[in-house]
Amino acid sequence: MRFLLDTVVWLWSVGEVARLNLATRDVLTDPGNDLYFSAASVWEIAIKTSIGKMNLKGPPSVVVPRETQRQGLRPLQVTYSHALAVHDLPLLHGDPFDRLLVAQAQCEDLILITADREIRRYKVEILWAGR
Repeated sequence: MRFLLDTVVWLWSVGEVARLNLATRDVLTDPGNDLYFSAASVWEIAIKTSIGKMNLKGPPSVVVPRETQRQGLRPLQVTYSHALAVHDLPLLHGDPFDRLLVAQAQCEDLILITADREIRRYKVEILWAGR
């Protein structure tokens, strides 16, 4: 199966695995799954760490590539189609990064792994990661 990790799910997967439910942990460790991590999430991490709203164990330029490679995550670039698809989403969520992840999951037919309750309101297939 093909999955897209929400930013917080990725953060938990590298630092607070116990916050993820068992089903999510199983998906993340199953070599039969294709796991994607969006450039939008990397952008969000870069912004939030630079303004002190997020902490990593090192600079994002080191931590993100190292951990995504270790996890076998595939990079998902942001395309014009993804950005334009955000226009067609109802304004159910105010976070532009999360809205872009929803659009990417829809465009690429990916299951979005999330623990964000607002995302559940969109017409997108999700795997609930929260406990």
